[in-house]
Order: sequence, then structure tokens, then C-alpha cells
Amino acid sequence: MRAMQGLRVRPLTIDGGESPEKRIERQIRENPVVIFSRRACCMCHVAKRLLTNVGVHPTVIELDDSEAVAVVPSATTGSPAVFIGGVLVGGLEGLVALHLGGRLVPRLREVGALSG
Repeated sequence: MRAMQGLRVRPLTIDGGESPEKRIERQIRENPVVIFSRRACCMCHVAKRLLTNVGVHPTVIELDDSEAVAVVPSATTGSPAVFIGGVLVGGLEGLVALHLGGRLVPRLREVGALSG
């Protein structure tokens, strides 16, 4: 499978003294758009595609199944966990609802993920 252009995919690696929870909190705090994703999840793929189509380069953290359930509760349903500006907007449904309601692009601009 070809990686989508513009995505920054990072493994969830832990620094020596950093707990998994602290690492997750830091990633969410330091990046305007973060998606916790699973490689084989079709809803995760759609969420990444939607964001790249509006011009955002989200930080994508790929989790394996055991990490996904432990780290992101929504992963049990196969849905990604999408954070914008440090706030959980939900999974694919929450992201699409923002988009269809005309609130996604303004929110992305507000957090600095989009210019103009």
C-alpha cells in the first residue's frame, strides 16, 4: 500500500523516562492535528484522506491492536481517534460532522493547521 503524501506517521515510541500516557499527552499538545490510527482500519484511512484533501498534514500515530485498545478507547470500534487543537473531536463520525457542518476548516485554521 502506498503512503498518503503529506502524512507524518510516527510510531508510539516511549522516551526513557516518559510513560505512554505522557507521550500521548505530549503528542496531542504539540501537534495541531493528531490521528491515532490502525493500519488496517478503513475508517482511519478515510479520516486521514479527508484531512489531507482539505490541506492538512496531520500527525498520524499508528497503533497495533493491543496498543489501540489500551491507548484510545474508540479504537475498540475500529474508529480513529482524532484530536484537533488538543481536543478530541471523536472518530470518523465526529470529523465528518464537523466537515458537513462547515466547522472543520475554520477550526483547523484556528489551531494553525491551515493558513489563510
